Amino acid sequence: MGAPLFRSSDYVEFAVHFRCNFHCVHCMIEGTMDWLRPQSDEALDALFAANARERKWKGLTLTGAEITLRPDLPALARRARDSGFDHVRIQTHGARLADPDYCRALVEAGVDEYFVSVAAADAATHDAITGVAGSFAQTMRGLENLDAFPGVVSLTNTVITRRSYRALPEVVSALAPLRRLVQMEFWAYWPMRETDEQNLIVDHAETLPYLREAILRARALGRRAEVKNFPQCLLGDLGDALDNGQPKLVIDPEFWVQFMRNGFHQCAHRDECGARRCLGLNTAYVNRFGWQADLLAPLPRED
Repeated sequence: MGAPLFRSSDYVEFAVHFRCNFHCVHCMIEGTMDWLRPQSDEALDALFAANARERKWKGLTLTGAEITLRPDLPALARRARDSGFDHVRIQTHGARLADPDYCRALVEAGVDEYFVSVAAADAATHDAITGVAGSFAQTMRGLENLDAFPGVVSLTNTVITRRSYRALPEVVSALAPLRRLVQMEFWAYWPMRETDEQNLIVDHAETLPYLREAILRARALGRRAEVKNFPQCLLGDLGDALDNGQPKLVIDPEFWVQFMRNGFHQCAHRDECGARRCLGLNTAYVNRFGWQADLLAPLPRED
C-alpha cells in the first residue's frame, strides 16, 4: 500500500469543545460530553505559540465533537496557519459543508483537509445512525462542495458496527465520484466501556468479507484505505491496510480514564505474535464473542 499519506506523528489534535448536533449511536464520547472539559483558549494560544517557535508539527486537527459549531472556526484556522502549521484539518460530520459559502470561508481561512464521517451508503441507514433526518444528503453535498476547491483534500471515516458493516463496499462506491477524496478509513467500533450495551460490535469473521471488499474497491479507485482496531492476522494479504497510529491528542485527561476501559491489546496469541501494529481485542469484544483463539493466528515477528 505504500507509505501513509498522512503520518500521525506530523499532526497534533486539539479538542476545542464537546458539543454536537448529531446523535450517532456509535459516538465514543456520547456518555462523557456533558462533563468532559474542553481545552481552554489559553491552551490553544500556547499550542500556537509553541508551534510558531519550534515547528514541531506540520498539521493541526481541530475537533469537537462537532467542530463546525464553533463560530470562530475560520479565525482559528488563520491563526494556525500563521503559527506555522502547513495543514489545518477539521474532523466533522460534514453537514454544514453543504453550505457552499461556509465551505469557501473555511478554505479561504486555510482549512485544507476535511475528515468527514460517513455512517452508511444510503440515506435511510445513515440518518438512522446519526439520529438526524436529512443528514446523509447534507454530508454528501458537503463532500461534493469540497470538490470545487483545488488544493483541498478530503478523508472519510466509517465506523464499523452491526448497523453498517454490510454496507462498507457500497460506501466506497457511493463516494467514487468525489475528486478530492484521497483516503478512506474504517474503524471497528469500541464502546469506551467493558460491555457492548448497544449491541453494536460485530464478530470480526462477519465483518471480514465486507471490509476486504471495501479496501479493494478503494484501492481500485486510487484511494488509500486504512483500517483501525481490527486484528491484523485476519486481513491476510491486506494486512498493510491496518494503521492504528494516532496523533498527539490534547484533551481533558479524564478522557483517558474512560478510554482505558476499552482494554485493548488482548489476544489468546499475544505472547507469540509478532504483530506490532495490531491492537488485538478489546474487553467488550471478548465479553461478547470470547477469545476466538481458533479464528485468530499469531503472525511472524516483524523486522
